[in-house]
Amino acid sequence: MNLKYGLDERPRVGEMLLYSLQWLLIAIPVVLTSTFIAPPGETVAYAQKLFGITGAAMLIQVFFGHRMPLIPGPAAALLTGILAATAQGCSSSSIYTAIFIGGAIIALAGISGITRKLLPLFTPRIVVVVLLLISFTIAHPIIDLIFSDPDHYPEAFCFALFGTLLMAFANERLKGVWKTVSVSAAMIVGSLLWFAITGFPEQTATDTHAARVFNFPAEFDLGVTVSFLFCYAALFINEAGSVQSLGAMVGAGNMERRNRRAMTVTGLMNMVSGSIGAIGPVDYSLSPGIVASTSCASRWPIVPAAVILTAVAFWPQGVSVLMTIPPTVMGCVLLFLMATQIAAGFEMANATKSVSTFRHGMIIGLPLMLDVILSFAPDKVMEHIPSLIRPIAGNGFVAGVIIVLLLEHVLLRERKKR
Repeated sequence: MNLKYGLDERPRVGEMLLYSLQWLLIAIPVVLTSTFIAPPGETVAYAQKLFGITGAAMLIQVFFGHRMPLIPGPAAALLTGILAATAQGCSSSSIYTAIFIGGAIIALAGISGITRKLLPLFTPRIVVVVLLLISFTIAHPIIDLIFSDPDHYPEAFCFALFGTLLMAFANERLKGVWKTVSVSAAMIVGSLLWFAITGFPEQTATDTHAARVFNFPAEFDLGVTVSFLFCYAALFINEAGSVQSLGAMVGAGNMERRNRRAMTVTGLMNMVSGSIGAIGPVDYSLSPGIVASTSCASRWPIVPAAVILTAVAFWPQGVSVLMTIPPTVMGCVLLFLMATQIAAGFEMANATKSVSTFRHGMIIGLPLMLDVILSFAPDKVMEHIPSLIRPIAGNGFVAGVIIVLLLEHVLLRERKKR
């Protein structure tokens, strides 16, 4: 690929600032779209934690991890785990203890180099299913966000329909920098339009409960922990895939070392996230598209963006303004982002020729249908499931990952031709 700046080349000051601003405008929506899982009354404090974790992860990865321009953010796979566990009445202490444990396992996998042996288990078909499962699982909370205001259901329906269509059109038509900041623009314009319909808020978002910096005492729940280990299997795939794809694109050397370091840093940052009661980060796979549009693969513009993100974590007034974005707008943006993830899954299936027979279709279709059924199952059904396995059986994403692993490697495994 013809790049203007390589991984270790420093752009001129003016260009550095523009590239940094671009990365910042991409990172902010990535953080904000996960704040709806904050504990009641602690939305601003939770957002501050996410900004701090994301900024710190960016800095550490650039200097000591993969050393490439990758944007981290709250892991969608963990988001599904938190939503499912919360819906089943699991305590926040048990959830974030599980995140701490999962992070420790990912860090150990990176340090030990076992990642090289584990990756072959996750065939292209399984990776496709994981991408699709995340989007399908988050459908329920997206619905809750879009229709959060009972007084404006018709407006919310029209807003979601036309808003997501416009985002899809803009994503297709816009090029370069404009395309990469389209989500940020959608949040700003969408918020102004929604306020014009429902009325502008008289004050910014405020917390009603005192912020909890650490998530102590720790509480170990076997069912919750096991369910999150499957979520971390997806996070493992995401991290490795993001690093490998960008590394191959920019011709980075020593990829095995970069992968190990990236996995180690991601694991350690997830341990920190679990200890402070926040969702753990992972590197996002959208970075190759940004590098391609700007022809800049330099890691140095990430640094100012990371510093600003970290600084925002200590500015509650600024976070309060950002948190004024209406839930309906947040839901529309999430809907669009999950649609892009489904598109990425289909694109990968086509590129790897993962679906060419009826058997392949069953391996992909059955876990997705199970995920949909479990995600929308009535609460009364889950009450009859034993509490030990409820966090696993009641989590459509986790159940889907288990099923696709069984189908791919055991039940519908392709027989070798003699």
